[in-house]
Amino acid sequence: MRHRSKTAKLKRNASHRKALLSNLACSLIEHGRIKTTLGKAKALRPVAEKLVTLAKRDDLHSRRLAIAYLHQKDIVKKLFAEVAPASKDRQGGYCRITKLGARMSDSAPMAVIEWVDRVTEDEADTEAATPAAEAVVDVAAEEKPAKAAKKKAAEKTEEPAAE
Repeated sequence: MRHRSKTAKLKRNASHRKALLSNLACSLIEHGRIKTTLGKAKALRPVAEKLVTLAKRDDLHSRRLAIAYLHQKDIVKKLFAEVAPASKDRQGGYCRITKLGARMSDSAPMAVIEWVDRVTEDEADTEAATPAAEAVVDVAAEEKPAKAAKKKAAEKTEEPAAE
């Protein structure tokens, strides 16, 4: 009986499935988010989360296990240096799957899988620019009432002179 043996077969044999999930995990670590079919994303999530849990240990044995699964040393370095430290306070649930709808060619359900604690370059730029933008807004808000008060004072002094 197949009690509690839940494996997404993805219509592939075991070696092909392992290679597929390894390549998807490498792409996810390298790019931070990937667009794939919903079935592949659901099969990738446990693999990616186990790799992050492994990388959070940050010892030689876990690094060797990650290299044995991913087969790419530069991707493992990025996993240990960037992805795992970003998730150090989280106790699981490192990935997010967002459904996109059907693919145009074959109507396969598509999804985006990404890291929950991922900081994109756009977000980093906006976070760096936000305090300066708020300072500009505050200065502009302070200048407007002062200018309005000066205009009112100038109008009051001009009205009696015109009569």
